[in-house]
Amino acid sequence: MVLVLVVALIGGALGGWGAQTIATGTQPEAASTPLPTGTEAARDLGDLDGTAQIAAQVLPSVVAIEVRGDQGAGTGSGFVLRADGYILTNNHVVSAGAGAGTRIEVIFSDGSQSTAEIVGRTAEYDLAVLRVDRDGLTPLPLADSDQVVVGDPVVAIGAPLGLQGTVTTGIVSALNRPVSAGSMDETAFINAIQTDAAINPGNSGGPLVDARGEVVGINSAIAQPPGVPGAAPGSIGLGFAIPSNQARRTAEQLIETGSATYPVIGVLLDSRHTGEGVRVATEGQPGQDPLTPGGPADLAGIEPGDIILAIDGRPVTQADELIVAIRAKAPGDSAVLTVRSGQEEREVRVVLDEVEAG
Repeated sequence: MVLVLVVALIGGALGGWGAQTIATGTQPEAASTPLPTGTEAARDLGDLDGTAQIAAQVLPSVVAIEVRGDQGAGTGSGFVLRADGYILTNNHVVSAGAGAGTRIEVIFSDGSQSTAEIVGRTAEYDLAVLRVDRDGLTPLPLADSDQVVVGDPVVAIGAPLGLQGTVTTGIVSALNRPVSAGSMDETAFINAIQTDAAINPGNSGGPLVDARGEVVGINSAIAQPPGVPGAAPGSIGLGFAIPSNQARRTAEQLIETGSATYPVIGVLLDSRHTGEGVRVATEGQPGQDPLTPGGPADLAGIEPGDIILAIDGRPVTQADELIVAIRAKAPGDSAVLTVRSGQEEREVRVVLDEVEAG
């Protein structure tokens, strides 16, 4: 792309020169008036504002991550979570490094590197915590993502395509976007913040920060137009980030125990259902009943075949919407489900159960 662009510009310049020479038969005269110059004073970082100020504040805490191992290689981004060497990133960035004989390198903004170990990871939330043998790092504060509103300005920082320290800007373009990503073996369900800030491969695990430079999300996925098999993925203005409140809760669990848990209501959903709401299956599958005996939904009186129309007043029309809304909560939290049984609608309160993530 750069080569083509340069050739096109040179071609245009040569064409202009040739036309002038042919028309006049002489070389163009040198300009007699000097071109204006900018101020010679160096800019003081304290005088920066807007995106430049945010970038100067956040960049020292953002890292690039390189993973090489028997199961493959990968690159991504991350950021300092604690001053004593803890780094937060995506699970899919480091999953290639989960086997024996692998090496994870963390590259800091000053170019220095440290080998990292995996403290804990969870595919269900696509998050992982690493640790390097360093002290005195500058952590990024995690904002309250429940306070984010559509239209808020945001900045994405990371290493797209290995280009460390890349800064892009945009806004929060939607909230509570149900996103499922990953493989059949490791699927993450994210109640995502959507942004039009450019996010590309390699941005995964890097921070999405607000106007104060505080993390509101962890950049994790991008949308791609359908029907373009084999096309290289890239930003089309639809990027998705894990909300910081979810990241905080999961990271604390990973640091404390090395694993994470997620909440469930104990129902099997019917993927064949179309129309309003999502339907509880009428028949079980091997090893799983339509309703977990003694589970939250069973105790609340939900029956096989019932239609769940909404959770906490938010309508749901796809199974993923219900799953991510539940996953955004913590075990022990309560949720109010709007349920239809036959022609009757009612609201039931369920207390979410806890399952350990794989």
